[in-house]
Order: sequence, then C-alpha cells, then structure tokens
Amino acid sequence: MLKDGEKAAVLQRDKQSYAIVPHFSLGLVTAEDLRKVADVADKYNATLKITSAARIAMVGFKEEDIDPAWKDLGIDPGHAVGLCVRSIKACPGTTLCRLGKQDAIGLGKALDERYHGFKLPNKCKIGVSGCINNCAETPVKDLGFVGKPKGWTVMVGGNAASRPQLARELVSELSDEQALEVADKVLNFFAKEGKKSERIGRFIDRIGFDAFKEAVL
Repeated sequence: MLKDGEKAAVLQRDKQSYAIVPHFSLGLVTAEDLRKVADVADKYNATLKITSAARIAMVGFKEEDIDPAWKDLGIDPGHAVGLCVRSIKACPGTTLCRLGKQDAIGLGKALDERYHGFKLPNKCKIGVSGCINNCAETPVKDLGFVGKPKGWTVMVGGNAASRPQLARELVSELSDEQALEVADKVLNFFAKEGKKSERIGRFIDRIGFDAFKEAVL
C-alpha cells in the first residue's frame, strides 16, 4: 500500500483504490487535455470529480495502474497532498469578467509557476480575486489577493479548516510585480519560521500580526 503522495496518488476510503490529480494551472484546460483525461478515465474505469479547488480528481485506480495512467496522461501531477503550496484558485478577472478590476488570471499564473508545490511547514492555499466579490474565496485562503481599482490588496492568514478564520489585510494598492514580491516574502518567512503543521494564520497568531507585517514588508 502506498502512502499518500507516493507516485502522486492518494489512497481512498476503501484502502484499496487511489486518486490522481493532474495539474491544470488555475483550472484552465484545453480540449486536448480533456480528451486525454476522458480517455484515461475510460481505460482504467476511473471516476472524474471537479473539486472545489478547480482540479479534476481522477478516482478509482488500482495501485498497479498508477504509473501507466500517468504515462498515458502525459500531464504533470498536481500537489494535492503534502506540506506545500497546494491549489492556487483564481477568478476570471479582467480577462473574462466585466466586474474585474485586476488581471487575476495573469497574477494567478505567475504565482502558480513560482510556488505550486513550494515546501512549507503546512499546506498553503492561495486565492486571487479580480474584484471585491472575492469569487476565489480569498478571505479564507492562507494567502490572498483582491483586485481593486488602484491595485492589489494582499490578505494573509485565512483558512476554512476545522478552526476557520478570516484573512487580515496586510497591504494594498500594489502592482502585479509588487504583489509577487510580497508573496515571496510571506512564503519564505513562513517557510523559515513556521512550525510543522502550523497554518499561516496560526503562525501569525503566535508571533503577532505587527511582527509578521514588519518582517514581510
């Protein structure tokens, strides 16, 4: 029996079957990607589930089928488990939505390229919302970005786990480049000073918001 994450597979409730999660940045897929996923699901009799993190989970693989399935897909695995940056969720932003104030897809892609799978003391979820409607659930993300007319507002410390808490505003009116710089400082500071199994919000609670803000700005 594989441990979660081995061969990029997650053991399921029945203790016999596994799920795999191909990585589609921000949930953006092509028609070719979908055909590959459908073909592999048919070949191995897998169930497909669109997750709340905008992923496609492929569920029901036998252990011996995991490696062949990944080879057939030809798509990089997503980091669905482990102590790292997991999903980066982004709304359509100015690319597709009439309400968007900032380019959520552009910033989200840049964050995904830099940080997806980045090792941390605990899992970390990132949300990028192009306006204050927060369609990427920014207030309950460990690290969030909200697009406003004058730039990005950065939020930190949210989560929707067993002890939910809302994110707090760290800084506002940032360009894309400045927002990425803050993300880098937040994640590297947490990687260095956070305790194992501590989410960013609990880390901030432990050291104090003012101390955290001083360290990353």
